[in-house]
Amino acid sequence: MDNIGLLVTNDPELGEVRDAALVIEDGVVVAVERAGAQGDERIDAGGRCVIPGFVDSHTHLVFAGDRSEEFAARMAGAPYAAGGIRVTTDATRAASEDELTALTRARRDEALRAGITHLEIKSGYGLDVATERRLCEIAGEFTDDVTFLGAHVVPPGIPRAEYVALVCGPMLAACAPLARWIDVFCEPASPHAFDADEARAVLEAGRAAGLGLRVHGNQLAAGPGVRLAVELGAASVDHCTYLTGADVDALAGSDTVATLLPGVEFSTRSPYPDARRLLAAGVTVALATDCNPGTSYTSSMPFVIALAVREMGLTPAEAVWAATAGAARALRRDDIGHIAVGARADLAVLDAPTHLHLAYRPGVPLARALELA
Repeated sequence: MDNIGLLVTNDPELGEVRDAALVIEDGVVVAVERAGAQGDERIDAGGRCVIPGFVDSHTHLVFAGDRSEEFAARMAGAPYAAGGIRVTTDATRAASEDELTALTRARRDEALRAGITHLEIKSGYGLDVATERRLCEIAGEFTDDVTFLGAHVVPPGIPRAEYVALVCGPMLAACAPLARWIDVFCEPASPHAFDADEARAVLEAGRAAGLGLRVHGNQLAAGPGVRLAVELGAASVDHCTYLTGADVDALAGSDTVATLLPGVEFSTRSPYPDARRLLAAGVTVALATDCNPGTSYTSSMPFVIALAVREMGLTPAEAVWAATAGAARALRRDDIGHIAVGARADLAVLDAPTHLHLAYRPGVPLARALELA
């Protein structure tokens, strides 16, 4: 790929290279050169900015149904309490495998058009053994970062202890062979989610089954999610909307990434996390879309970046790093999120001279994933 006006490598930090070329073989970067490098085939970037493809480390792409009326009600003042997940569960259970696969493919393709080259995809809209396994199977058609999220909420009609036992037993046994990660919605402020003891049981069962750990934590109120994630060595704790000083200190002294999801705050009218506070403490921050039907139905990482800059205190450079290298760390991947020799050639081309335009021109479709033949 030649005639790159500005190449953002994230190697190290943002790593800007002007007038660059990339030599790619079999989908892997083999050299970073000056413009004019020779190769068997040439892709002309036309002086555009090229960045690492966005890594979306938190999505819920496999679902059916629509919750636009719920969104409209929130915009009119109704509070968010996580109960709408059950609406999506009913629609997802009723959908066929072909329907769910087609819906997921359409959302994945939409993400590619927005510059996202790698996705994590969660289950969590089945809440029974057969449907959760089906969701993990479908997610696996689109990513190798599949997350089992049977502990999304407690479904109605099942005692809490009985459902936790189901998640930790038969449901985990059915889904673990299809997943890389296990996740839990640890949120004592919600009657639908899981308290610290329940979340610990789920995460420890998942770890015993060979899965890496992720946590939905501190979205609705300050609670135990962040510190539980750090204690158990989770790769990422996601949301982090309400943090105490002890939470920030715990994250700063750990390898757990704080994944921020500003699309949720936009869609629920919740306060935005203070990303500046996290960075000042030395916490690794990632950005993700949380694409889901209830609280963040967007696949646009540029939109997320613009929100992070405008509302959470990140600079444009920090936001781009968080949506690429930071998100790769949240998935514990070293093959994506940066451009260097040996890395996957996952690239996003911007219809702009610099990455600054991602926040400077919000809402404009500037990014697209480069699809190599």
